[in-house]
Amino acid sequence: MPVRPLPHPLRGIVPPIVTPLCDQDQLDAKGLQRLIDRLVQGGVHALFALGTTGEAPFLDHAMRHRFLELVAEFNRGRLPILVGITDTSFVEAIELAEQAYAAGACAVVAAPPYYLPTSQLELCQAMELLADRVPLPLLLYNMPGCTKVNFCLESIERLAEHPNIVGLKDSSGDMNYFRQVAERLRPLREFTLLVGPEELLVESLHAGGHGGVNGGANMFPELYVALYEAVNEDRCEQVALLRRIVLQISQSIYSVSSDPSRVVKGIKAGLRSLGVCDDFVAWPFEPFSRQQREGIAQHVESVSKQLRELLPEAVSVTE
Repeated sequence: MPVRPLPHPLRGIVPPIVTPLCDQDQLDAKGLQRLIDRLVQGGVHALFALGTTGEAPFLDHAMRHRFLELVAEFNRGRLPILVGITDTSFVEAIELAEQAYAAGACAVVAAPPYYLPTSQLELCQAMELLADRVPLPLLLYNMPGCTKVNFCLESIERLAEHPNIVGLKDSSGDMNYFRQVAERLRPLREFTLLVGPEELLVESLHAGGHGGVNGGANMFPELYVALYEAVNEDRCEQVALLRRIVLQISQSIYSVSSDPSRVVKGIKAGLRSLGVCDDFVAWPFEPFSRQQREGIAQHVESVSKQLRELLPEAVSVTE
């Protein structure tokens, strides 16, 4: 299996790919293949498997391993692959990292072990031990809304000194925090800094970030790639137009309910309306109702129409 090396820093749009499911214990392999082909054609810069958008904490370990095998098989070496190894078990995290290495992934990503919160000292020691043992470069994943633990600025500075810790994905949604991290890490020119919430992509790039791990890119990869490129090329008018669509997705597709799981469910329902994969979600979640699905389908068509006008050369929006 050909291996795409990890750029230093990694720049661009790195979709946190959903995990297409047919049932609680069955992957939708055909849907996954369609999704990966769509993302490659959409011009994204890497793939992130088994993250929050991929519902990784709710998948059994055998399914996580099988999913990784399929991602590598369908990618065919076209894009660098990052693999989420977040777990409450050190042994399971290491085993998944070793499989990621064997499958040709270029890096692993880990959030703090969740459920019981840790002190900052324990957190640093835990991540350093993990970085010592994994066979691939490690990116930290700051997701305090789910893990109950936030990497404080001093911890980020300490961990960035580890030779095998090469980046940070911040999903805190706190731009003030992101700016402070970017400023403190500015001397480390090869250290990757990515943002999770797509609503903050433009601001994060202006603050010194290198790209976005944006869930909406599962549905509309060209949109996020075009926005990233427009920011880098200072095309302010196009940035404003594209950013407006990103915010529209947040206010429509992600807002058809008040469920905490609405973003993941919204992305999957959007992919369903696009004919990519089913919207089956892992336990304990339930798919949206028929009425909600129909609403999302209308929102997806509205976004697709705008993209056909703004990005007529784009592949997936013109199919």
